[in-house]
Amino acid sequence: MSTQIDRAHLKTLRAVEEQRFLDLHKKSAAAFADSKKVMHEGVPMSWMAKWPGAHPLFVKDAKGARFTDLDGHTYVDFCLGDTGSMTGHSPDATVAAIREQVGRGITAMLPTQDAALVSQLLKDRFGLPLWQFTVSATDANRHVIRYSRMITGRSKIVVIDRCYHGSVDETFATLDDAGLTIKREGNIGAPVDLDVTTRVVEFNDLAAMEAALAHGDVAAILMEPAMTNIGIVLPVAGYLQGVQALAKKYGTYLIIDETHTISVGPGGMTKDLGLKPDFLTIGKALAAGIPTGTFGMTQEIADAITKMVELEIIDLGGIGGTLAGNGLSLAAMKATLTDVLTPANFEKMIALGNRWCDGVDAAIAEFGLDWHCNRLGARGEYIFKGKAPVTGKQAAESGDFELEQYIHLRLLNDGYLITPFHNMALMCPDTSEADVDGHTEAFRAMCKELMSPIP
Repeated sequence: MSTQIDRAHLKTLRAVEEQRFLDLHKKSAAAFADSKKVMHEGVPMSWMAKWPGAHPLFVKDAKGARFTDLDGHTYVDFCLGDTGSMTGHSPDATVAAIREQVGRGITAMLPTQDAALVSQLLKDRFGLPLWQFTVSATDANRHVIRYSRMITGRSKIVVIDRCYHGSVDETFATLDDAGLTIKREGNIGAPVDLDVTTRVVEFNDLAAMEAALAHGDVAAILMEPAMTNIGIVLPVAGYLQGVQALAKKYGTYLIIDETHTISVGPGGMTKDLGLKPDFLTIGKALAAGIPTGTFGMTQEIADAITKMVELEIIDLGGIGGTLAGNGLSLAAMKATLTDVLTPANFEKMIALGNRWCDGVDAAIAEFGLDWHCNRLGARGEYIFKGKAPVTGKQAAESGDFELEQYIHLRLLNDGYLITPFHNMALMCPDTSEADVDGHTEAFRAMCKELMSPIP
């Protein structure tokens, strides 16, 4: 929690913004009242209740870097569906491919030619030779964990403290003060105690990683190459290469989840750093918001799966999804990878990400705030401690929920949406310098008011 902030002043400022929100969003308020009659929390998924304000906004339409709510207000979207719309909302090339494919069939439990074309595009970007498709990155992570256990005959999965890989049971674990693996706060209905399935280590700690693997019971390490879901935590020099070497040493598979870290470039951090994972998982942005996920694997792993999974029961082993690899999602992926998530667009997005972070850094410095802004390609995020975190625990300790709720609400009222779970912004191909500079002005005004003495 930021110790610089006068909490009474913060409450006064938030009350002003809460009333401004109500005054601006009467049609969304009415839609929310109707929604509460038929949906839990009045939203289609419970986490949507975390948006600041008395209720979530209801979207009327979205295109490019903007969306419009029911009350007719247009916003610059720096959340972008928490990466699902990193392409910008409804990019023209993907929309055209979707429209064409819808008329030719949405799903048939049979491959289209797009499947092989998309697999080649993924191979070219990430290096892994063979690919499979799912409905989400969560499913991809579940599947590769199961394959890892089957091939190795081992029971444990290593994850990073404060990680997030979708609703994968094994990943909702954390470390207690004694360094033991326990269930993470908010873990709903865990099927077993988390130390049965999982061993947790801190990010950037190679000694802890080796100690976890030395038991000889770890099937796989599942990790992001940079943490993003507790706040951006960057790897120290040599850490990822060290993890990769340890995985080989102890006969453990390395699973890299690039779902968010794709923000650094067309091939994510795997391509940028020359990593050689055994599996790679990714979802969200690849189909511009059409639900999809995918995982790549080495030839060695594919050969082991073929030997161990009998054709007669290949559909019964917990690896599947009736809608996986459907024609619509693959058409969307082909268009997105070919025409939207291009090297040229990444170059633009990354430049804008740096411009956004520069604006935040300038305001932090101007008002003497003990905050810090982290960068990850087209993504940026500020935390409420003056030093970059190197572990998930440090990132978690850099949060300030009360302050975040005010900042998010203030910026929303000013026309800028950032990710509700933390203070993260993402650029898309349609984001402009004017969008970024407008946010800088709004962020600076917020900081000035927040640090103004109470009359």
